Amino acid sequence: MDYSIQITEKPLVPEVAIQAVSTPNAGAVNVFVGTVRNATSGKKVVQLEFEAYEPMATKELVKIVEQAFRQWPLQKVVVCHRTGVLAIGEVPVVIAVATAHRKAGFQACEFIIDTLKQTVPIWKKEKYEDGEVWVAAHP
Repeated sequence: MDYSIQITEKPLVPEVAIQAVSTPNAGAVNVFVGTVRNATSGKKVVQLEFEAYEPMATKELVKIVEQAFRQWPLQKVVVCHRTGVLAIGEVPVVIAVATAHRKAGFQACEFIIDTLKQTVPIWKKEKYEDGEVWVAAHP
């Protein structure tokens, strides 16, 4: 299993993750890039803040990625998640998956992001013009 997991306060660059999983025997590199949007449920968002319990988050991400390797014929995987305060348009999460064929990559990317949001101890606070609230990953 060839994978890399990173939790960082530094800006994420999707091209770096793509380059990290690129390999001559991969026919596909599927990438999920999460971005900070400017509204939620009709309410204007001005920024997001992410906090993580890093040791547990890393351990849980390893479990998720290793499960993805067991379910699909993956070659390489990179999962990066930001912490700290992010502005509109910034990237809080990047998942890159290299596979021989595209279908497995699409399925693995979806599995990784969906499971990450459900089980990894990374919390999101939405900040509005008139207040803020911690939000559940899947309300």
